[in-house]
Amino acid sequence: MNVLLSKLKEVLSAVSPIVIIVLILNFTLVHLPGAFLIQFIIGAIAIILGLSILLFGIEIGILPFGNHMGTAFLKSNTLWFVIIIGFLLGFFVNIAEPDLQVLAAQVSSVMGGYISTIVILIAVSIGTGVMLALGITRIVKNFSLNIIFIIIYGIIAVLAVFSSSDMMAIGFDASGATTGALTVPLVLALSVGVSAMKKNSKSSEEDSFGLVGIMSTGAILGVLILNFFIKTDNIAGELPLPGAGTGSLLESFITEIPKIAVDSFVALLPMVLILVLFQKIIFKVHPRAFFKMVLGFIYTYIGLIIFLVGVNAGFMNVGNLIGNSLAMYENKAILVGTGFLLGMLVILTEPAVYVLTQQIESVTSGYIKRKTVLATLSIGVAFAVGLSMLRIVVPGIKLWHYILPGFFISLLLTFFVPKIFIGIAFDSGGVASGPMTATFILAFAQGASDAIEHSNILTDSFGVIAMVAMTPLIALQVLGLIYKIKSRKSEV
Repeated sequence: MNVLLSKLKEVLSAVSPIVIIVLILNFTLVHLPGAFLIQFIIGAIAIILGLSILLFGIEIGILPFGNHMGTAFLKSNTLWFVIIIGFLLGFFVNIAEPDLQVLAAQVSSVMGGYISTIVILIAVSIGTGVMLALGITRIVKNFSLNIIFIIIYGIIAVLAVFSSSDMMAIGFDASGATTGALTVPLVLALSVGVSAMKKNSKSSEEDSFGLVGIMSTGAILGVLILNFFIKTDNIAGELPLPGAGTGSLLESFITEIPKIAVDSFVALLPMVLILVLFQKIIFKVHPRAFFKMVLGFIYTYIGLIIFLVGVNAGFMNVGNLIGNSLAMYENKAILVGTGFLLGMLVILTEPAVYVLTQQIESVTSGYIKRKTVLATLSIGVAFAVGLSMLRIVVPGIKLWHYILPGFFISLLLTFFVPKIFIGIAFDSGGVASGPMTATFILAFAQGASDAIEHSNILTDSFGVIAMVAMTPLIALQVLGLIYKIKSRKSEV
């Protein structure tokens, strides 16, 4: 109960800033219809409760499962075992990831169902499964992390040349959405479990990070390859903005529950089956510990349902409406400034960020402070959302104008920063784009894009998650350079 209450307190303090900003905007620049405001508050309560239960389930179920899997990988000493099980874990955990489910549904909705939600989920999950297997193999075989990233992003750059701009934006957004509250703890536990078995303590510390960043690139590859089979050049995105609320205030929430319950069950079932299978063959942990892991999966399932119901029924509609209303103002600096402020605060609302920053401080024995990492991330994400709003407002600014130089700089920095900061930076890029970014910030961008005449919702609003995932790569590596310079000065 104490652990659950601590999770509730953590999530409450994380989501509260977004709720407060929405309330301030409602009484100043944007006047939301009463029904939507109440539904937003109900949705926020559902999100807080759902994420708290979800994180609790992750702590007692997913994290121990990940640690056991990581140990099993290294003990197996069989490369094919690592590749097959790594792929299956990457595939199934991403199918179940709430952020990715939300993004896939939004893409399908804006495209009028031209690409179904399940097609997007499968394409992304295949890519992340392949890259998770590659990332685990890298740790086992001691391949250089920065060289791996350079090769991967080189392949992405080639594929992007032959891809449509809207699918490129969706691909980079999917990369951020794959690293949410469910996926990140499991993958971090995997990387710690594998790297902790190494004899070299320095190598073990460095290899504890980077796996999330490698895995998330699979989402980009999956969508860009999908684009070869499904062309979207003639698709015009359209955002169905919500009308006035009809029926009871709870009706929209109640109608979402059955579908979400079934989808979440189907998504989590393969992971539970893998847990049971491995317990019979490989883990053979104490029955009490095994029961606790199963119980964790049950809590995860319940939390997932409550979270997704809150998102779909009460949260995203308000994000659409606020973005749409602010974009109507003649002074577009209001939209850009609000985006900057939202970006600065949204990073503090991401549960996976807390998991990662605590692990950073723990693995480095307090050398890298979590508050320092949080402050750096906050600045980076603020620029990400602010620049995304600027791209919507100013015609001619394309996503690749940001992404191409951004990733070039981030890859160039890998040759100059301490190795541990490379992994931290690329992992941070993944965790920065969690539930609040995939729901509220993307909905905010879609609403803004829909209100501006020259803006295309497919090419201009999608890409905001990609920006949130990219800026930490630069910000955290710059922080690494600062640490490196300070370290040299202290040695003199």
